[in-house]
Amino acid sequence: MPVAVSSPLLFTPSSAPQTQKSWSLLPSQTLTLRRPTTLSARPRLAVPFSIRAAVAIEKETPENERPETFLRAADDTAAPTSVRGRFERMIREAQDEVCAAIEAVDGGGKFKEDVWSRPGGGGGISRVLQDGGVWEKAGVNVSVVYGVMPPEAYRAAKGESGAGGGDSSVKAGPVPFFAAGISSVLHPKNPFAPTLHFNYRYFETDAPKDSPGAPRQWWFGGGTDLTPAYIFEEDVKHFHKIQKQACDKFDSGFYPRFKKWCDDYFFIKHRGERRGLGGIFFDDLNDCDQETLLAFSTECAKSVVPAYIPIIERRKDMPFTERHKAWQQLRRGRYVEFNLVYDRGTTFGLKTGGRIESILVSLPLTARWEYDHQPEEGSEEWKLLDACINPKEWL
Repeated sequence: MPVAVSSPLLFTPSSAPQTQKSWSLLPSQTLTLRRPTTLSARPRLAVPFSIRAAVAIEKETPENERPETFLRAADDTAAPTSVRGRFERMIREAQDEVCAAIEAVDGGGKFKEDVWSRPGGGGGISRVLQDGGVWEKAGVNVSVVYGVMPPEAYRAAKGESGAGGGDSSVKAGPVPFFAAGISSVLHPKNPFAPTLHFNYRYFETDAPKDSPGAPRQWWFGGGTDLTPAYIFEEDVKHFHKIQKQACDKFDSGFYPRFKKWCDDYFFIKHRGERRGLGGIFFDDLNDCDQETLLAFSTECAKSVVPAYIPIIERRKDMPFTERHKAWQQLRRGRYVEFNLVYDRGTTFGLKTGGRIESILVSLPLTARWEYDHQPEEGSEEWKLLDACINPKEWL
């Protein structure tokens, strides 16, 4: 699934300031760079690496106002009553609701908004609040995109692992696609207030049925997960309770299924631990009809504010020490590691030439790495780490 868990606005464009010259690479081009890397007390080393980019989506145009819709006028599936039309309306309403709640609690911080579109249709709205009263960094982004994926991006979107994964028929050529999604990561300042991530998305391959390597498919994906530095059981239970209530309105099997999926997905393999304390996560979901899954995604998005804001209100003003803050920064380091190494959405965004600021908006302003750090057994920090290593049933 292309718009994944921790890459807000993966469907945003590649851009550069208007005062700079912007370059595009054709699908077959490889640009080899040598980037100087400075290491403490060591001479500079030249580190060669290659970047392969594809002209997957059109260059964006900044807009002064939000359009009524980002869907193409000529799109025969763009009617307000279509799945595409209703999903776009849902994610834009969710963006407004979440941003209003964040600003109300922050007590002074305001979101900076960027609106963009493309000549051939599609566009998005990026909103970021930084250095606020409560939030260190909060991003809430929506996008609607028409584009063409190179085969390797399609495999990243589907979670396939290279040449041996998936149906070889989809690797024959570029894959036209439609994608819409909302994605958000909220990093509070107070170490007792948890980070939240949520993302809900709809995706279609948009090629004619006879196009080689591009079967027509659709699916939904998304989830909401909590990443605290310290465990307050009442907070975690409240959060999971709201997720379960949303799931149970559609299928009593959804919560246990998607809770385990979340625990499995946010696993940092090289650390042997999860990024946080989970929630729900689902991807490539098309085993129900579109109407059911659209309604389910809508319900989950509407559950973000009641699941999260009461926790923030309880924790945002708690006193803390430098030790607490240092632990929060270490856990933020784990957040960075997962997003840059494993997240499917980040991979998809980079392979389709997405806008780097939007792809990486999920990263915190500050993080910390210490050599061989081990929390004292039995401490509050140890309890958090134990819960990340051994997922718990909170309900």
